[in-house]
Amino acid sequence: MAEITASMVKELREKTDAPMMECKKALTEAGGDMVKAEEILRVKLGNKATKAAARVAAEGIVAIYVSGDGKLGSIFEINSETDFVAKNDEFIKLAADCARLAAEKAPADVAALSALPLGDGTVESTRTALVGKIGENMSARRFVRVAAQGKLASYIHGGSKIGVLVDVVGGDDQLAKDIAMHIAASKPKALDSSGVPAELLDTERRIAIEKAREAGKPDAMLEKIAEGTVQKYLKDVTLLGQVFVKAEDGKQTIEQLLKARGASVAGFTLYMVGEGIEKKVNDFAAEVAAQAAAAAGNK
Repeated sequence: MAEITASMVKELREKTDAPMMECKKALTEAGGDMVKAEEILRVKLGNKATKAAARVAAEGIVAIYVSGDGKLGSIFEINSETDFVAKNDEFIKLAADCARLAAEKAPADVAALSALPLGDGTVESTRTALVGKIGENMSARRFVRVAAQGKLASYIHGGSKIGVLVDVVGGDDQLAKDIAMHIAASKPKALDSSGVPAELLDTERRIAIEKAREAGKPDAMLEKIAEGTVQKYLKDVTLLGQVFVKAEDGKQTIEQLLKARGASVAGFTLYMVGEGIEKKVNDFAAEVAAQAAAAAGNK
């Protein structure tokens, strides 16, 4: 009997997007023949799962789970190729199940989450079966599990395209909900200045100096101008520095709001579906024109 190596299993998985164990079984059944093993998997999972893994999944949804007492929760992103699939009931249920498992089982990473039991199999086998059924690639991308210092509040916006999980200490449920909605609307990068990456501040500082130079400002003023720009930037991108979206005077910051209500924010997570994923943009008109030109050239 041919030896089934880990590299063979990996290669078959990359070709078919089937679970590791299914790949190993298929290779064993096929005596190590990669082509035959792929055919075996196609019979089991359908043709649709074979090439789906190679396609970009940049749509999807965010799912959030919060325990009844608000002390434990998670936020989870799962991606699909099209927004149509993101509205599929089975896809939505898988996302909800993953968010719950992430909170309850505390997996170390997405790989560990994918290996957790779900239904008659695992999260991974459930996902793969759904890929085969629907015919689109879909992937569990990321999650954050939170054990709250205070109480968790959540907010989902835009057809589950934006999700917020925030840990609010003190205050009341309405305040926590308002903070979550504010985060979804204003999209802060960090809670306060300590959470903003130094490279972002350096970039803002360099841009400010160059703009000031182009405007003819004296060299002696450049650093002061740059520092003022950085401070303005920090107010714009930090939750505590931002003006509360529902502020009646248009001036009250989140920090001021929390102080007035005897509350604080221990932390938050903001997920926007597909953030950072390079999406392929198809120009249908250009594609048709190219095909027509190629056909004309062959005459």
